[in-house]
Amino acid sequence: MSAAYDWLTLDDDEEIVWEGQPSSESLYGTYIVGALLIPLVGLGLLVIFGGYLTMTHTDYVITTKGVYKKSGILSRSVAEIEYEKVQNTAYSAGPIGRSLGYGTVEISTAGGSGVEMTLRGVEDPQAVQKQLSRRVTQVQGTESEEEESTADVLDEILAELRAIRQSLDDGSRPPTGDQPRDR
Repeated sequence: MSAAYDWLTLDDDEEIVWEGQPSSESLYGTYIVGALLIPLVGLGLLVIFGGYLTMTHTDYVITTKGVYKKSGILSRSVAEIEYEKVQNTAYSAGPIGRSLGYGTVEISTAGGSGVEMTLRGVEDPQAVQKQLSRRVTQVQGTESEEEESTADVLDEILAELRAIRQSLDDGSRPPTGDQPRDR
């Protein structure tokens, strides 16, 4: 792992499968607005510089276990979502984003209220969303197989209990409170 990801702590068996930042094309609107505001006491330069700093200080990382997002210029904020918790992934791209090849990927979690993590300005958002969906399906599919095997074991136990009951019904049945006892 490079020093660029000194904020990322991975498990020993966890690997990075995709990494990115907001694309520079996603800042074209900021650059245009900033250029128009330059005559206003340099306010435009502040807008352009702020957009650039935000882009360069935001990182997105997809690993074999989850999704990470780091943001912040003066302070650092790192968010993580594990695949087990992902309920839904989606992507969107407006007309300009579609023509320039960037968009937004949104991740919703089970029990969360709406979108938990947004990856803005991602290059080829459809490919990123598909990769996330595949990883979520792999992880949650493995859990489903484990749940199915547990259900299979319970079905086998139930079948054995029924067989035991049947053998008791066919053979000598222990007396119950309603039947007279033989003495």
